[in-house]
Amino acid sequence: MSAAPDDPVYRNPVLDADWSDPDVIRVGDDFYLTASSFGRVPGLPLLHSRDLVNWTLVGHALQRLEPEGEFAVPRHDCGVWAPSLRHHDGRFWIFWGDPDQGVFQINAPEIRGPWTRPHLVKAGKGLIDPCPLWDDETGEAYLVHAWAKSRSGVKNRLTGHRMHPHGTELLDEGKVIVDGDRLPGWFTLEGPKLYRHDGWFWILAPAGGVETGWQGAFRSRAFFGPYEEKVVLEQKDTDVNGPHQGGWVRTPSGEDWFLHFQQRGAYGRVVHLQPMRWDGGGGWPVIGDDGAPVTEHRRPDLPPQKPAAPATDDDFPGGRPGRQWQWTANPRDGWATHHSADGLRLTCARTPDAHDLRLLPNVLTQRLPGTPCTVEVDLRLESGEPGARAGLAVLGDAYSWIGLERGPDGTVRLVHRFAETVAEQERDAAPPRPAPGGRARLRVDIGAGARCRFSYDTGDDTQGGAGEGFRPSGQVFAATPWRWVGALLGLVAVAPTGQGHAGTATFTQFRIRIQEKRADR
Repeated sequence: MSAAPDDPVYRNPVLDADWSDPDVIRVGDDFYLTASSFGRVPGLPLLHSRDLVNWTLVGHALQRLEPEGEFAVPRHDCGVWAPSLRHHDGRFWIFWGDPDQGVFQINAPEIRGPWTRPHLVKAGKGLIDPCPLWDDETGEAYLVHAWAKSRSGVKNRLTGHRMHPHGTELLDEGKVIVDGDRLPGWFTLEGPKLYRHDGWFWILAPAGGVETGWQGAFRSRAFFGPYEEKVVLEQKDTDVNGPHQGGWVRTPSGEDWFLHFQQRGAYGRVVHLQPMRWDGGGGWPVIGDDGAPVTEHRRPDLPPQKPAAPATDDDFPGGRPGRQWQWTANPRDGWATHHSADGLRLTCARTPDAHDLRLLPNVLTQRLPGTPCTVEVDLRLESGEPGARAGLAVLGDAYSWIGLERGPDGTVRLVHRFAETVAEQERDAAPPRPAPGGRARLRVDIGAGARCRFSYDTGDDTQGGAGEGFRPSGQVFAATPWRWVGALLGLVAVAPTGQGHAGTATFTQFRIRIQEKRADR
């Protein structure tokens, strides 16, 4: 949660939305953060800050997922898992694990690119959470990664490799350097971040599960071990469950800070900032308030910055979506039409899966805010194709959407539909209603617990009138997450299968108004 520049205190979370598995670095006076993006495109978001509290989204490092064909359809919990961001030899580097393919790497001279195409460093099933280290003391390079049991049958251990300094290949078969099965009480060890400090190799890694676990620290004088361990951050008597994986960063003045995530159901994995110091006695890191997460704390000793957060609102100038939007699969030409005015002009894509938004690759999404909010967008359905429809969705394992549909008789009606988690087809959440102007203002009020109330205004405001006002639609819908991903806000336009161009739908004035009261806090 951003703070005013004259406020000496910041409040967690500093990123109150689903920025899963964050990793952070400092280059000069700038801090950069990336996060998991799973099957959404573009992937690997890139965030920037000058004070570790106020963050903006400056781009994405991965424009398409590979292999292209495998990500032509949604694979919501696959793709880019738990990246590591580093700066070495004048370049930015990102390593990540695709649990079905292996460890990938890309690099760039600047944070905004151009980024190289993905290079497969290590092929294999279940290789996740990789992190490189270039040891400035010896010139050696290393890589550590964890394991996904769902693909490999193995978990709770960390494997280490020597790596070519160019970051292109590994130089050995690898060795288990931390075996969580040999540590009493430790389970689901994952998410390692590798560092060199004070003559030690350090691995900061969580264990115990995303919602219930803790942060561990491991140290050894030699990369391949043996390592000793200590729990350095856990929930204790706070309301910060997890607290799960993240990264350590040091400011120019020598302060140490740790960014990690907290799993919050439909809101996904929100990001917290914790103070960190090194214990002068035992030399171990001390994170938070003596190992407990802080809700608020003195701001980092950095120049004051104006309040900032990743963008949410969008007028879609020239028909182009802002950086905050991601498709649910690799995009195809023609899904969105560029033009000279404002507004997102989506083609009503013909698809046999139009009955289930979870299966559609052409849903444009952004993260659900972690606070109560109101989401609104204007929609105009230009398509004359019977069955063509478009709308605003809250998307997860279950979903609900409200929008416009062209009827068999050529008229346009307001529709509101939903699908439960186990449902294979959506149902009406409310009876269809006439929308004679072929346009509507759509709204979702999202309250505590991610409970969503849908409403609409189909009044004709083309002459500057106020319309008929918003009318409620359907029952309250409780947003649900995906397996690893928080709920998403989505814009979609589809049409039945057939021949030829099915026409378009235009979205304008997308707005999110954050309410003061925070959800579930």
